[in-house]
Amino acid sequence: MDILLYIYIGSIGLIFGSFFNVVGLRVPEQQSIIKPRSHCPKCKHELTARELIPVLSYILQRGKCKSCGTKISFIYPATELLTGALFSLSAIMLGWSLELIVALLLMSLLMIVFVSDIHFMIIPDKVLFFFAPLLVIVRIFVPMTPWWSAFLGSAVGFFLLFFIAYISNGGMGGGDIKLFAVLGLALGWNGVLLALMFASLYGTIIGGIGLLSGKIKRGQLVPFGPFIVFGTITAYFFGQPIVQWYIEIISL
Repeated sequence: MDILLYIYIGSIGLIFGSFFNVVGLRVPEQQSIIKPRSHCPKCKHELTARELIPVLSYILQRGKCKSCGTKISFIYPATELLTGALFSLSAIMLGWSLELIVALLLMSLLMIVFVSDIHFMIIPDKVLFFFAPLLVIVRIFVPMTPWWSAFLGSAVGFFLLFFIAYISNGGMGGGDIKLFAVLGLALGWNGVLLALMFASLYGTIIGGIGLLSGKIKRGQLVPFGPFIVFGTITAYFFGQPIVQWYIEIISL
């Protein structure tokens, strides 16, 4: 029965992932997320219900627009799949507890950030201002231990990133600063520090590989949002076990 429920919530995640693509692509360009309906950006062909089935439509159409044959970015099905996987992972890791509400809100925020930052290198304020009050309200009813950890995490996330941006002379964007303030509400003060650590680690590894392979040029701007996304996921679900494992290793 649990497996069926995990599949069900994963299926809901696939549907939401499709919607998050729309939000992440339209909000940065100040467009409505309701009108017009989803369409091909090149030929303006309005997509039918059969062309909007998460992941499956992409596979059946072989990654191309049914009308004009324009290649569809792999980011679309990737976001849908990742959202579905993260929704299922949230239920598996947390069970059917109230903390699951926090996790689903957090995963939703991260997926929108992933789409918007990878396409436009922008983390929209409207998205952050939508999720921030929701997480505040949820954390009042689903508190951390101690209860003030979430609110301290928000302050730590904001001021730490602000300090990094200041000493690096703009090396950290304003969207990243505000995003970490919101993430702190879900992660707490220790979790937000872990998220930054993992994000920096992932950014360093991928950046180094990109430089060595020639895919990234020195001085080239690279969106940090995707690294924050995966760093946050790591910290939220696996942060404490990783810290405990590290403590045991250094204690040997």
